[in-house]
Formats: sequence, structure tokens, C-alpha cells
Amino acid sequence: MTIWDIIGWLIIGLIAGWLASVVMGRGGYGIVGDIVVGIVGALVGGLIARLLNIGGPSATDPFSWVSLIFAIIGAIILIAIVRALSGGRSRV
Repeated sequence: MTIWDIIGWLIIGLIAGWLASVVMGRGGYGIVGDIVVGIVGALVGGLIARLLNIGGPSATDPFSWVSLIFAIIGAIILIAIVRALSGGRSRV
């Protein structure tokens, strides 16, 4: 893994986290929070895609539109779970 791989994942995480925050409403979680939500969301989305056997991010092409879409879906699910467990009061 190179520094560019890490930077790429941080950028995808930021975009996915920010878009998920916009979709879910009530603002974002700040730049670091959006990155964390996006990266964890990418893991959740990738896991769901693999469990449903519909693909997901691959090791040969981790930075594709498919990866971003699954990261956004996973981040939305993560935000919904966090809000449900916290009663919607707390931030990630």
C-alpha cells in the first residue's frame, strides 16, 4: 500500500461520508467525522455487496464509481444505525 492508496481512500471516505450526511440530513460530522463515516461505510457497503453476491470493490480496482456508491450506501446505513441507537441526539 502506497501513500497514494491511503490518500485515495481518505478522499473516497470524505466524499462518501459527506454525501451520506447530506442524504441523511442534519449536516455533516466535520471533515474528520465524514472521513471516518465514509471509510467505515465503505467497509459496511462492501460487506453487504459481498454477502448479497453483487460484487463490490475489488482489490484490482478499489477506486471506482462502484466503490464510491457502496461506500455511500454503507455510510448511510451506518448513520442510520448510530442515530437509531443514540435516539438521533448524538453525532459520530
